[in-house]
Amino acid sequence: MVIIAFSEKTSKILPRIICRRFRHCAPITPVGRGMILHQFSSPGHITKIPINIRGISRLQKQGWRFIYLPIDAPGNLGTHAFSCVDLSKRALRLSAPHIQTPDALYRHLRK
Repeated sequence: MVIIAFSEKTSKILPRIICRRFRHCAPITPVGRGMILHQFSSPGHITKIPINIRGISRLQKQGWRFIYLPIDAPGNLGTHAFSCVDLSKRALRLSAPHIQTPDALYRHLRK
């Protein structure tokens, strides 16, 4: 199972200008008995944050939205992601060049 988390908040300047509703996304993958949130920091730098159900509920109270997908997560997401959307698309094994913003990814997954 892969969970894609979407947020309306970000500290980056470019997503504030380009993106409409959702400005950040992050994949959450299961590892053993827990889960890992893959946080995109900058191109080539991905921070892996351990998270549990309580952490997900706290993020939900802060305005994050989650989409649960019943697919297997790839073993290695790679560190060569260009953006948070690229990282999430790699977690979903999705090759759709027209999806470039978190909002577009959210609309694509909600279909």
